[in-house]
This record gives sequence, structure tokens and C-alpha cells, in this order.
Amino acid sequence: MYKRILSLSLVLMVIAVGFLQKDELLTLIKEGGILSIFISILFVAICVFFPVIPFPVLAGVIGSVFGTTQGVFVSLTGAMAGTMGFFFLCRYGFRDYAQSKLMNYPKVQEYEEFLNRNSFVGILTCRLIPIIPAPVVNIICGLSKVNWLTFFTSSTIGKTPNILILSYAGASFSSNKIFSFGLYGGYILIIFIINFIIIYRKMTKESVD
Repeated sequence: MYKRILSLSLVLMVIAVGFLQKDELLTLIKEGGILSIFISILFVAICVFFPVIPFPVLAGVIGSVFGTTQGVFVSLTGAMAGTMGFFFLCRYGFRDYAQSKLMNYPKVQEYEEFLNRNSFVGILTCRLIPIIPAPVVNIICGLSKVNWLTFFTSSTIGKTPNILILSYAGASFSSNKIFSFGLYGGYILIIFIINFIIIYRKMTKESVD
């Protein structure tokens, strides 16, 4: 009961900060400086729970303020802080509630088997190619027996390419807007094609069976 109250309080605090202070946080991020780094990490972590601002936009802004290298560090640190928070809340705070929610989605058991078959490769694949929504991956892994270090390592490696591209596109935006849009657009197109191929092959296999 204590864990649930503590978890609920934390979630409510995150919601309040994310929704009520969104504009103020963005302003502080754009100012740059040491404080801006900590604010950026906090805001990215909040957006893992509640995407009050689309992550590509936020990571792009951070990249434009701090540059590619520092932008990747800031966005990745925030993303992993939020992801691990989500993971531990599902594992220790809202386990019963999260489990009941997942039962409403029949496909979840399929995902769970895929992720448990080979945890590291399964999670890494889902991060690199988002065939499963990130929150669903966090919940499934939080409820499963996946080791937290395996989850952390595979998630960090898997999230890096996307954050790198977003940060670089953001850093290049002021000097070459067309290049920035083209870079991320090309990345999205590649991910879409890969997802389409995976889904098409799966549907073909099911129809044959």
C-alpha cells in the first residue's frame, strides 16, 4: 500500500510539472547554461511518461541549443531516467493495475513471448525498430522477469541512433532547415518501410498457416 501511494504521488507530481510548467520549462531550455541542462533532462524524463511535447520536437530543440554531442547526452540521459522510472513503477508500484490493463490487449502476450525469448536482442530490436510502442515495451518488461540491467543496456543502445539523428537535425536546423527535415524524414521513411515489411511478412505467414 505504501509503495502504491508513493508511486501515485510521484506520477501526479510528474503530470503537474509537465502540463502546468510546459512553457516555462521550454523557455529555460532555450536559454542554455548549466541550469538548462538539468531542466532539459527533467523535461525529457517527464515526456517519457506523458508526451506533453512530441519527443522529436523536444530532442530537436535540445540539439539546437546544446549542439549534437551534448544534445545526445542530455536527451539520452533524460530518456533513460524516464524509461527506468517507468520500468520500476510498473514492477514495484502499479504491478496489478498495469497487468490488468495489458490483459485488455490480446496481442500483448505475443509481444511478451517475443521479449522474453531473448531479452537483450528483443528489447534492442523494439527500440531500434519501434514495432511495439515504447510504453508497452516498458510495461511488459517491468512486469516480466527481465533483469533491470539488461533492460537498461539494451534500451540505451537502441535509443541512441534515433536521439543522435534528432540532435544532429536540431543542431543543423538554423543553418539548413531543408537538410534537417530531410534527414529525419528519411529516417522515418526507413523505419516505416521496415515496419511494413515485418507486418506484411507476418500477415503472409498467418494467411498461409
